[in-house]
Amino acid sequence: MSEIDQYAVFGSPIKHSKSPRIHQLFAEQTQQVMQYTAQLVPADKFDLELKDFFAKGGRGLNCTVPLKELAWEAAEIRTERAELAKAVNTLLVQEDGRILGDNTDGIGLVTDLQDNHGIELKQKWVLILGAGGASRGIILPILEESPASITIANRTVEKALTLADEFSHKGAISGSSYADLAGQNFDLILNATSASLSDELPPLVSGILAEQGSCYDLAYANKPTAFVRWAREQQASKSLDGLGMLVEQAAEAFYLWRNVRPDTTPVIQMLEAERNNRQRVSV
Repeated sequence: MSEIDQYAVFGSPIKHSKSPRIHQLFAEQTQQVMQYTAQLVPADKFDLELKDFFAKGGRGLNCTVPLKELAWEAAEIRTERAELAKAVNTLLVQEDGRILGDNTDGIGLVTDLQDNHGIELKQKWVLILGAGGASRGIILPILEESPASITIANRTVEKALTLADEFSHKGAISGSSYADLAGQNFDLILNATSASLSDELPPLVSGILAEQGSCYDLAYANKPTAFVRWAREQQASKSLDGLGMLVEQAAEAFYLWRNVRPDTTPVIQMLEAERNNRQRVSV
């Protein structure tokens, strides 16, 4: 068993994960003695790798695509936000030896929106694009900020309606098709689809973003995503991607593991500066 507390991120693919760098910066900043690695773990090897990691003294794990639902199943106890999300991105061993599962994606998003960008959610009309796992992970933390309403739009409207129904006891939320968004206005539009991964855009109509409204893509890339570019065309007051969310959800996991809350601002600034440098080099 290692004397240094071991943490890791499991996923497939995992090569380009920024998580080891982020957690190393957090550990240096807060003077925590720990090691965090990235491990390529396909879904069919998850259970075996999970047991092996904790058997060797591992203290906590992050899980990314395609393992969040499997991590949810593996957790012996879950937080409410993880339970409703039906997905877990953070696992930790409690003092009693049981594995706790949490989902820090939503709180990471809310923190980035409100604390880093000044985008308040209270009494705002929010549109979420997509009804998959990414949407599930963010709905409860947004509802806890008391928006006027959340609308979920999806190509298959039945999925949006079903997802909205699952969270309806927590606040005002509804499902919609993309076509039925015409004529509505939203203060904040969140892209939780996978379209940005292939530089594509969900089937959006123009004119649905309220004046001074903001747009946020949960995905992030070295160049503006198709959704961020669309947001700029719609004259969004802020057109953002998910780099800040990535750092903030990591900070929440770090806090769960170490009971120390890192300062995310210098880490986000560093990653943004590196991204801007890469953009200038590629031009």
